[in-house]
Amino acid sequence: MISGKEFDKQYVPHNNLPPKIQGLEHISWLPFDGIKVNKAGKEIDMYEVKKVDEYYWFGTDALGRDLFTRVWKGTQISLYIALLAAVIDMIIGVAYGAISGYFGGRLDNVMQRITEILVGIPTMIVVILMILVLDPGIISITVALTITGWVGMARVVRAQTLKLKEQEFVLASKTLGNSDGKIISKHLLPNLAGVIIINTMFTIPNAVFFEAFLSFIGLGLQEPYASLGTLIDEGFKVLRLHPHEMIIPAVVISVIMITFNMLADGLRDALDPKMRD
Repeated sequence: MISGKEFDKQYVPHNNLPPKIQGLEHISWLPFDGIKVNKAGKEIDMYEVKKVDEYYWFGTDALGRDLFTRVWKGTQISLYIALLAAVIDMIIGVAYGAISGYFGGRLDNVMQRITEILVGIPTMIVVILMILVLDPGIISITVALTITGWVGMARVVRAQTLKLKEQEFVLASKTLGNSDGKIISKHLLPNLAGVIIINTMFTIPNAVFFEAFLSFIGLGLQEPYASLGTLIDEGFKVLRLHPHEMIIPAVVISVIMITFNMLADGLRDALDPKMRD
């Protein structure tokens, strides 16, 4: 909607153009003037050389596709995969950890042995198996992220539940005759909100990075779809000639990871009952 261009539209005559933005092109210290420095150190206006009248805010790739549109389309896909994986991890991990910690005993022993088996399986092997079974894409990456991704959440929730279930308010609720399900949902989970939120928010940047890593080594999304990982991979191949093709998506993925980490801290302080006066 902003650029007016499609993320997968190819126009080879406009390939490998540097960034150029209206209003910023005449500010010499900003890299948005469409100028490229050749090996001899001479500045060349690539838009004049190729007789291009359009503006490509983040430049173009080797096939002439608009990088501005592709970066934000890739961000959309990367965040979609990360958020979906984080929600699934949260649902499975919280339920598993709360049940294991609250009931304890033999049930807890069995459930914890299962998590230890899952932790012992390398994530990369799971990913490769998923891609062999399923076609490379959003579904296979999400499944691979969630098969073992919930274990960390389950362990944290279990540890907190073991501590909280011995508190006086839980014992009082039991004395009043409340069911185990009500005690978990009404008393334990609200006190676990801060832990759940902080772990979920840390899961999102980790999933974004892992998806980017998979795409970078060729196990992620396939053309014409783009994620931040595939864009960084494509830019890395031409880093010395066209550095903007890697630097821009790398900056975006870095900002996303920093933002979610800061958001996690803020939400923990705001929602954790222990942080209130």
